[in-house]
Amino acid sequence: MTKFSIAIHGGAGTILKKDMTPELEAEYRNALKQALDAGYAVLENGGAALNAVKAAVVMMEDNVLFNAGKGSVFTKKGLNEMDAAIMDGSTLNAGAVAGVRNIRNPVELAEEVMLHSGHVFLSGKGANDFAIKQGIKLEPDEYFYSEYRYDQWREIRDSDLYKLDHKSDKLIGLMKDKKFGTVGAVACDGNGTVAAATSTGGMTNKRYGRIGDSPMIGVGTYANNKTCAISCTGHGEIFIKAVAAYDVSCLMEYKNFSLQQACEEVVLKKLVHLQGEGGLIGVDAKGNTALVFNSAGMYRGFKNSDGENGIAIYGN
Repeated sequence: MTKFSIAIHGGAGTILKKDMTPELEAEYRNALKQALDAGYAVLENGGAALNAVKAAVVMMEDNVLFNAGKGSVFTKKGLNEMDAAIMDGSTLNAGAVAGVRNIRNPVELAEEVMLHSGHVFLSGKGANDFAIKQGIKLEPDEYFYSEYRYDQWREIRDSDLYKLDHKSDKLIGLMKDKKFGTVGAVACDGNGTVAAATSTGGMTNKRYGRIGDSPMIGVGTYANNKTCAISCTGHGEIFIKAVAAYDVSCLMEYKNFSLQQACEEVVLKKLVHLQGEGGLIGVDAKGNTALVFNSAGMYRGFKNSDGENGIAIYGN
């Protein structure tokens, strides 16, 4: 049996200890632990990597602390529009949704797209119609409301500016003091199969149906048993230009990089060259994990069957 492992992230960016109260830090650490434990329990019981990443992401989508599911930010129109993707490394089957509303757990809808739609990527009303057909759990607008997210939006709703998810954000034009709100998980099960899942509420005050990297296969989410499973978090436009997740896989497949080497090449060199900030988590088919970021911090954690585990928030 292969070493099994899981890694998760809850967003990256300007996450500084001086801006965090002890109580809030404890809440984040507990939320990360709950998600990590939920995913690891699936692996420990002989479950598939795909089910492990879904379980971990669902836990974070249900927690208002994270910009995904319940904690999603508000768009220019004062709505909550969510994106998600999931991918199975053994088959390269994938499912993704963008701009969906009132879906309690977008990652579950992404899986339904993968398994039952005959397609890979659905968006907007069509994706919502498919969710209803498949019996995906819906919630009213009130479920997604939080005063914290609403106040973030209210500050800039009458402008053409948008914000990344962080309480001390400056306006995006200044690109300073920011957190990229996304959640994700990658896992390798006992059979050596890897999987990845990513979910996000996007950017506060986003317009024009903007879609970031999270639901794009090969960009924010990718899984292939030959190489790795990757989930990204960062300024989506730059990650899209870099085709970040697939680039890690390519470095492993065509240049024989290790998982850690490939992740560092993309995050610490390629993305930096493109002035892209954020990070990613990865796992390979041997159960090795990597959690690499070029920002001040990244909500993250990992756990494996060798007894190694850790949860962290700030930079090294």
